[in-house]
Amino acid sequence: MKMHQLSMFLENKPGRLSEPCRLLANAGINILTLSVADTQQFGILRLIVPDWEAAKGVLEKAGFVVNVTEVVATEVVDQPGGLATILEIIEEVGLNIEYMYAFTFRCNDKAVIVFRFDNNDIAVTALQAKGISVVGGVELYERARQ
Repeated sequence: MKMHQLSMFLENKPGRLSEPCRLLANAGINILTLSVADTQQFGILRLIVPDWEAAKGVLEKAGFVVNVTEVVATEVVDQPGGLATILEIIEEVGLNIEYMYAFTFRCNDKAVIVFRFDNNDIAVTALQAKGISVVGGVELYERARQ
């Protein structure tokens, strides 16, 4: 139950973030969630979209170098301690979280958070063993449309 995420480097200059967003919009590809991490000279844009292959093609055709990474999305109880529960499970199996960010929508009474672990397969197994819902890409895309 892993999902594909697109990542690309962008110069830290006005208009550089809007360019890939505009390209995807013109191609009819919706951005479900994104994250931007920056330094003084460049940034990393990370995107989750319904059709990652089409989005990758559109962006590469425009000259962007696009990296595809597998990530894991989990439902997290949207209350104090919800995230701490997930983090404790990951610590128990000795995994590292490389980065994380949240979706902008909720699923019932839960938030959805995207994680990049140093071993996604072990993370999925550990989370599911503790009753944590790991959400697949198709399921997320359907929920985002509601």
